[in-house]
Amino acid sequence: MEYRRIKDQDKDEDSVHDDLESLRGKSHSGPPSNLVALVGGSADHTKWKRKSAVTLALTVLTSSQAILIVWSKRAGKYEYSVTTANFLVETLKCALSLAALARIWRNEGVTDDNRLSTTWDEVSVYPIPAALYLVKNLLQYYIFAYVDAPGYQILKNFNIISTGVLYRIILKRKLNEIQWAAFALLCAGCTTAQLNSNSDKVLQTPLQGWMMAIVMALLSGFAGVYTEAIIKKRPSRNINVQNFWLYVFGMIFNVIAIVVQDFDAVTNKGFFHGYSFITVLMILNHALSGIAVSMVMKYADNIVKVYSTSVAMLLTAVVSVFLFGFHLSLAFFLGSTVVSISVYLHSIGKVQR
Repeated sequence: MEYRRIKDQDKDEDSVHDDLESLRGKSHSGPPSNLVALVGGSADHTKWKRKSAVTLALTVLTSSQAILIVWSKRAGKYEYSVTTANFLVETLKCALSLAALARIWRNEGVTDDNRLSTTWDEVSVYPIPAALYLVKNLLQYYIFAYVDAPGYQILKNFNIISTGVLYRIILKRKLNEIQWAAFALLCAGCTTAQLNSNSDKVLQTPLQGWMMAIVMALLSGFAGVYTEAIIKKRPSRNINVQNFWLYVFGMIFNVIAIVVQDFDAVTNKGFFHGYSFITVLMILNHALSGIAVSMVMKYADNIVKVYSTSVAMLLTAVVSVFLFGFHLSLAFFLGSTVVSISVYLHSIGKVQR
């Protein structure tokens, strides 16, 4: 009995020793797993908030673009040079990028990721999207000579399909069946939302309007996906540096467009001839929209840009209720519902991919 009692005491001491060793080992093994999860969750939350902010900004800015373009016209035509307006948009975007960089340099100093000096190999990829955006942006002004606002909104939905296809081809990212179904629903929903009792006349667009809409969709889709591939090729590179070089080439191409298309008008009438307060607001809107698009591509993806643009179309109609007495029809309600369902399906598709 005495021997068994001593044996049990030895076992108890050994178990206590083992417990102490295990606790000592845990104290040196690193931070608790729940602390790591908390830090990771906080980072994910910050990333989600930043993505939501830039997407919301792009949606609001895009929803006002068409309204400002139409308002900038006088007697059905542009009294100002659209090439000079486009040049000022690129110049303003470049200035905003430099201002953001200056603030970063002042607070964080100059690093390899935020310095403007670079190699030709890095810069040489920017002329392609800059040229594509130039043609697409100019067509955005001229297409209103052939289509009205509802027709433009309907034809602009070609961008949704072209972006999805090019997203698959260029970035090699497979879109599953749910996402393709969401694309189809989004096209149907946006189109339905713009129909009215005279919808048989809305689609009677001249061949020039159809061709311009298709070209705009292809240019916008290719330029957007190509730019996303460039920006995300070097994730650590500061977005403002990437924007700066893209906008520099945009300014160069716009100067060429001014010389080729509006040289005589600018020389005789002046660079700012025909400008108004609405024109200035339109230029500011386009510049901020371009910055927001690049932010979405950096922190989200080009598909998010397409959906924010499509939702902006519906938001434009809602704002038109208060500005122009737009009538919310049953078609608009059904189209809005379909768009909401398509956005939900696309989010599910991304999770399951």
